[in-house]
This record gives sequence, structure tokens and C-alpha cells, in this order.
Amino acid sequence: MPATDTRTALIIDVLDDAFAPLMKADPVAFRGKYRKMAADPHAFYRGSACLFYADQTKAKDPFVDERSSRIWIHGDLHVENFGTYLNSDGRMVFDVNDFDEAYLGRFTWDLQRFAASLALVGWQKALPEDDVRRLIGRYVRAYLAQVDHYRGTDDDSDFALHLDNTEGPVHEALVSARLQRRADLLDGSTRIVDGVRMFREDASVRQLSKTERGKVVRAFERYLETIPEHKRVDRALFYDLRDVVAKSGFGIGSAGLPAYNLLVEGFSQALDNDVVLSMKQANVPAVSRFVDTSDVDAYFDNEGHRTVVSQRALQAHTDPMLGHTTLDGVGFVVAEVSPYEVDLDWSDLTEPEDIAQVVDLLGRATAKIHCASDEDSQQDLVDFQVEEAIATSLDRRRKEFTAWVQDFGIDYAARVRKDHALFVNAFREGRIGVSAT
Repeated sequence: MPATDTRTALIIDVLDDAFAPLMKADPVAFRGKYRKMAADPHAFYRGSACLFYADQTKAKDPFVDERSSRIWIHGDLHVENFGTYLNSDGRMVFDVNDFDEAYLGRFTWDLQRFAASLALVGWQKALPEDDVRRLIGRYVRAYLAQVDHYRGTDDDSDFALHLDNTEGPVHEALVSARLQRRADLLDGSTRIVDGVRMFREDASVRQLSKTERGKVVRAFERYLETIPEHKRVDRALFYDLRDVVAKSGFGIGSAGLPAYNLLVEGFSQALDNDVVLSMKQANVPAVSRFVDTSDVDAYFDNEGHRTVVSQRALQAHTDPMLGHTTLDGVGFVVAEVSPYEVDLDWSDLTEPEDIAQVVDLLGRATAKIHCASDEDSQQDLVDFQVEEAIATSLDRRRKEFTAWVQDFGIDYAARVRKDHALFVNAFREGRIGVSAT
């Protein structure tokens, strides 16, 4: 069998294994997902983390040991998974986002996945390969410098990217987030009925039957019990449920996953204080399909529980509304639909010097999520200091490691571009789960 046929068969098998139940449940949503993935190589890369791990779990890694191969990782770290949020301390923070794929694994996987993503974006912006290599090198060196910072402090949560210590596009994203208003988000998704907000009806919203609504309300009540006591709001009206609808129209990674939006009373009866929550079915993380999951699976009740524990481990000062629940025995994640979330915009980042300014900060942010997720966080699956484990793995080999990540990023991006073409052909021919028409 020709090499291209063998690779195409692997792509089809891996995607079908990862997504078959969701494709069967909502073929239209998955046709939309695959059309978005077909748009360009980076879109394909974003939607195929499972293929990345099918490749990397078979590959030898000379830079990990027993400890550094089993830390909390983001699991789907690419250039578009960074943005702003309002943390539980009330501060605008720029950080890694979207923790649906978080799991235990090699610290190198996050860096490799980001490096290939950066190389794909660099290729799409027609940057010379030498410039892309330098950018990956800057990212890795910034990551290692931040790891060293954590080795010298007792507080793994003391670092954050915020308005006072950022510049360039990252600072602009924070300023943009600060200018957002909750009232605008509410006015865009709700209407006033008899003096009370209710969700608007549009193509992304489905009204619920009495039976389905009852299930969602009970799931919401179970969710409230999972909010940490120190983050619960001690007010009589807060969390009162006003309205609930089924919701669709999410991004590439969430296609086919059942989801609901819930409208709850805010800090007061003033209409501008209402809060929109998303209750979305949690997915099986891509990396877990290719590694031994026995001890990790035993730690969690369901994928919703896993996602929330992972996010709390990786992200200091998480959304105070973050929690989990079950619906028909399946795990769901609940979080606020925040008006203060602004993704980093790469469209105007075209010059290497501008991108360099950004990747320095993204490298530091990556180190932050790794080093904040160890024995100091509220979980005990990783019971050692991650920064020390990483430093030990790379002792006297940092230059070698940086070059290894650079080579990987360039080489795997080339592999993804070829895979993208194979995927598009297979999808057009109706060979990947759902028909293209």
C-alpha cells in the first residue's frame, strides 16, 4: 500500500475512533466541524488533537523521566488557545484557555503541540523557516526562564500576565476585555419579558420540553454543590435560575457535544447583573485514548469532574462559577459565559518581531500552568514540584532540548500540511464518518 494510502487510513481510523459517537448523534454538526477543519492546515490541526497523540505516544522522548512524563498538561496547546478572563480576584488576566483536553502526560507534549502550531501559522504568513525556528526558540527559552522563576519562589501562583506587566497585542487584548460590558452580552442573548430577562430565540437556540427542562434544572442543582465553598456567593438571590435553553454553534472542538445555556440571577435584582452559564457535555481528552488511564480514571467521577479538576490545577484563580454536574449519567462542565473573554487576534501579527513579543509571553504562560499544577494545587495526582522535575529532566541539555523542539515544530507542521490534504480528499469522497454533502 502506498505511504499516502497508509497515512490516510490512519487519519480515518483515528478520527472515527475519537468522534464516532458524536458523529452518529449529530452528523450535521460534525459535517460543519469537518468543513471548518478543511479550511486550512491549522484549522485541521486544531480539530485533530487525537491524531497528534496517535503519533506522539509512539515516539521516543529523550527529555522526560518518570516524573516529568506525568504532569498536568493542557493537552491541546495551540496559538489560538490563549486569551483573557476575569479571575476570581477581580483582575483581568491573560492566560491559556480551553481546558477540555487537559490530562496527565509529558510536559514536552504541550511545547511540541504549540511549536507545530506556531510553525503552521508562520507558514501561512509566509515567514521564512529561519524566522519560524527563531520564534519557536524564543517560546521555549521564555518557558524555561519562567520554570526557573518558579524554582526560586515558594508561591507558584504569584505570576500572572495582566494590564500592568504586558505590552503589544497581549496588552491590547486585556484593554479590549476591560472595555467589555456585561450589559452588552446580556442584551445580545436575552430580551426583557414582563420586567425579567429571558433568552432570545435564534438559530443557535432550542426550547426545551418540560421533561428535558426538569432534567437540566436538577443537573443545575447538582452543579451548585460542586462550587468550592470559598467561592460561593453568600447572597439570597444569587444562583436563582431564570431561564434555560439548549445551545449549539460552538467551535471546532465542541461539535456535536450537547450543551445548554442557563440564565441566573446575579448579585442583585438589577437586570444588568444577571449571569449566563454554559452547561456543556465534557469530552474524552485526546491524550487519554493513547496512554494508560487506569489510575487517572479512578480519580474522577466522570469527564466533567476531570475537566474541572484539571482546570483548577492548571489555572490559578479560576472562574468562581466553574463546576460540574451530570445529566443522564454523563458528565457536564458548567462555567460562566463571560463578557471579559477576548482571544488573542493573530490576523494582524505578520512581522517576526511583533510575533516574538507575543511568544515570549505565551512561553511564560505555558510554564505557569505547568508549575501551578503540582503539590500546591488542590489535587494529589501530581504530588511533586513540577518545576524541579522539568529542570532535572533538562539538566545541562537545554540547548539540545530547544533545538529538538524547533526541529519537531518545523517537521510536524510539514506533516500536518500533508495530512490536511489527505483529510480533505477523504472527506470529499465520504470516507470519514459523515458525508460531505
